[in-house]
Amino acid sequence: MTPTLVRQHVSHADSAPRVDLSARARDWSEIQERMLVPLYEAVYDRLDVGPATRLLGLRCGSGLALLMAAARGAAITGVDSASPERLALARERLLPDPAPGGTSGGPGTRARPAVRLLDGPPADAAGAQPAPYTLVTVFEPVGSLAGDSEGLGELLAGALPRAARGAAVVLAGWGPPERCATSSVLRVAAKLAEPLRGAANWRPARRDDLEEVAQRAGLKPDGSGRVACPFGYAGLDSAVRGLLSTGLFDAAIAATDTKQVDKELTEALHPHRRPDGTVWMPNVFRYLIARVP
Repeated sequence: MTPTLVRQHVSHADSAPRVDLSARARDWSEIQERMLVPLYEAVYDRLDVGPATRLLGLRCGSGLALLMAAARGAAITGVDSASPERLALARERLLPDPAPGGTSGGPGTRARPAVRLLDGPPADAAGAQPAPYTLVTVFEPVGSLAGDSEGLGELLAGALPRAARGAAVVLAGWGPPERCATSSVLRVAAKLAEPLRGAANWRPARRDDLEEVAQRAGLKPDGSGRVACPFGYAGLDSAVRGLLSTGLFDAAIAATDTKQVDKELTEALHPHRRPDGTVWMPNVFRYLIARVP
């Protein structure tokens, strides 16, 4: 789910409607982000994330994955230059009383793991954590837009010099389309975005997407896994807002209009609506663990 790519396409389309990025970020935080909790938990359990962990979260968004790591005692640094709106929500979650230098707390507060949030490139994280990072995560899944993994090489290149030798690097991606019910809905975005030349289009996730990213970054694969992450919503309105918050439909909005995208997205969701009105789409996501040589 790549706000960097989508923001770029929308901003360069002369006829693109204005997208309320703050509202989208809030919908992501309140509706959509929780769908990936099973992915975060599976990775943290497998890597035994705890007080000894120094985590650098790239494209950290609104910070739910960081919050879960902090709850386990990890020292965390989140970096995100793509979506300042999501990062602002991460600050609300993790730094309710920010102090100069990006720390939080005050008289009478309990000691808690270090939390740092940075709006900038990974290189800015150099001074945020005095010791090398033992875990680097990119939980934003690749494999939903053509070319959505291309920026990961540069992102990792800026982060890996701050990681310890042997540190784990976690990449995430969509699973096979036949195991992701949401794939049929994402095709709507691709169909509507076709008139906008150069727009990012949906494509099925490939089996070796994550391995290719790791190889280009000079990392050594050290295991992978698949996690069920169903998308469940209280109703069609919630489902539409949640899916739009991913940014995957913004190119379609730029090519057509908001009403058209809402209409076709709602129609595509109808097969996934249950008798009680809720919307349920089973999905499988994949993660790769690689090591810093």
